[in-house]
Amino acid sequence: MEQKIPSLESTLKSSDTEEPIDIYFYRPIGYRWALLFQKLGITPNAVTIASIFLGVGSGVCFYFEGNIWITLLGILLLVWANSYDSADGQLARMTQNFSPLGRILDGFAGDLWFASIYIAICLRLMPEWGWWIWGFAAIAGLCHSKQASMADYYRNIHLLFLKGKSGSELDNSKEIEARYKSLSWAKNSFSKLVAFFYGSYTRGQENWTPRFQEMFRLIEVRFGETAPEKFRNDFRQKSLPLMKWTNILSFNVRAIVLFISMLVSMPWIYFVFELTILNILLLYMQSKHEKICKIFSEKIISGEYDK
Repeated sequence: MEQKIPSLESTLKSSDTEEPIDIYFYRPIGYRWALLFQKLGITPNAVTIASIFLGVGSGVCFYFEGNIWITLLGILLLVWANSYDSADGQLARMTQNFSPLGRILDGFAGDLWFASIYIAICLRLMPEWGWWIWGFAAIAGLCHSKQASMADYYRNIHLLFLKGKSGSELDNSKEIEARYKSLSWAKNSFSKLVAFFYGSYTRGQENWTPRFQEMFRLIEVRFGETAPEKFRNDFRQKSLPLMKWTNILSFNVRAIVLFISMLVSMPWIYFVFELTILNILLLYMQSKHEKICKIFSEKIISGEYDK
């Protein structure tokens, strides 16, 4: 019997959380890569690893100043790397091949892309800026990491109430910690190491969302694992306007700013953009989301969503 080819739509997370550049560019390209990788028996994690080499290659290209063709090659390599980043998730949804390692590897790949880019920019600007540029880049990099982490968390919160647990990758640090404690360093050293770093990553997200954690606990106590449909619809309506900000904090907008700063030979503009505009958006999102969760907690306590 011939195997049915998954549709492009089936490989998307949701229309709520996809942005136009992804829907019309990266997702169609990633879908075709995913179909090819599925035929070849290549795993999502292998695709992610391949994206690391492309992203790091982009950073190397951005070191060279004054050569438009090398700069354009760097842009092409980063776009290619991001198409693989799209493909690994689409392939995982096609094959139902999900794992904590894949989540960590996916985030680690993006960190390596941009680490190589930051190093290239610093080496390029050192003759003019001196060693100060490394401190500037380190602060920008830390901000970048938090921006991307929280954008991912808010997106998965939205998907949890939109599609349920099967459609979200939202995890709980206590469950990860329990798994970490159950593993042995002697027999499961790699899995235990993965659980350690993933638990730390998840705790960082939870520490930034105390009102959401409170609301989530209330839902579990009041309704069990599944929140009432009316609550889920109401929460989605309030959360949906924030999704455009999660997209800005993710890849596409920052990549466009990076490409422009490289093409005009002023790469420091990208660091300034991360430290100002993106940090302001992150703090706005965090404040707005926490207020939404506080309001819904009060509604749950008042019994508005009781069946």
